Amino acid sequence: MSALPRPAARRSSLSPRQWVSEELFDFWAGRVHPLWTLRRARARLVSRTAASADAVTLVLRPNRHFRGVAPGQHVNLGVEVDGRRLSRSYSPTLLDDGCLAITVKAVAGGKVSQHLAQHAQVGEVFELGQAFGEMTLAATPAARVLLLAAGSGITPMRALVRQMETAGMPVQVDLVYWAQQREAVCFADELADIAARHPGFRVHLALTRDPAAPAARVGDYDFSGLGDLSCAQVMACGPGGFVEAANARLQGRVATLQSEAFTPPLLPDAETGTVRVELRRSGRTLELPRGTSLLQALEAEGLRPASGCRMGICNTCVCGKASGVTRHTLTGEYAAEPATQVKLCVNSASTDLILEL
Repeated sequence: MSALPRPAARRSSLSPRQWVSEELFDFWAGRVHPLWTLRRARARLVSRTAASADAVTLVLRPNRHFRGVAPGQHVNLGVEVDGRRLSRSYSPTLLDDGCLAITVKAVAGGKVSQHLAQHAQVGEVFELGQAFGEMTLAATPAARVLLLAAGSGITPMRALVRQMETAGMPVQVDLVYWAQQREAVCFADELADIAARHPGFRVHLALTRDPAAPAARVGDYDFSGLGDLSCAQVMACGPGGFVEAANARLQGRVATLQSEAFTPPLLPDAETGTVRVELRRSGRTLELPRGTSLLQALEAEGLRPASGCRMGICNTCVCGKASGVTRHTLTGEYAAEPATQVKLCVNSASTDLILEL
């Protein structure tokens, strides 16, 4: 009597995600190579160079989980400072070798910016968020492009200029770049070289504290020297007040106008007083000031909600609102609908609230 055939051994089809937690996998894989993760995007600092008197350009090499970035978009960078994981938004330039270049200006009191600009060392690894933002060039550019930048707002504009150069500068491009003094201008040599190679690209420096001839700010700037802008695609990036003034100055006078502010403008009629905010998940009730963004108010109480860009774009700080009225800090609009999502960074409490935090 012949023996029964032994069943063939079945190979396990389990993936690493099924037999080990993501945190455990990333912990041990990171001991072998700092960029190895199961699915998280990370980036390693490979070089740093001075960009201006108070800014530095960092070149980061992302791992395979980073899905790429379009010129003009932003990424959130997770940085560990004094044992705390903090996240801030930066607009990178994608380099030919796949690395990302971000330029960081050290801001007084800014823990992340000061760490990156002054202390981050080659080899340091950061958490890297996927790209977000809609301030990108159309597939078919307008007849001409006008870029307006102030301060750190030059970083997405640099990426857009490089994109246009790669395409052969197919349309007239003007960049008006506001800075206080020439020493604060980033990428001056690079922009001058591009302008020398392409007559269709012009750089206009507006130095507001130039002792010889201080330039007008964007609200009073004379754009007539740039020619007809009625067919121009305009993009503006800078502090909240700069973007607000640019919109007021050019809205309705150009073909399209896109803008992003890296600091929210303050509403002139901000609400005062305090309200009670119940944090349903943590079981806490706080007295928070009206007229201050919920993110800032919660951080002042020692809480650390998830956050990223801090300007209402990346949605990292979105949380549920069970009840109450919030006010948008950029537009002044009120939202009273219950059981909705609220962006903590650009909304303040107008009445008592219940948040899913």
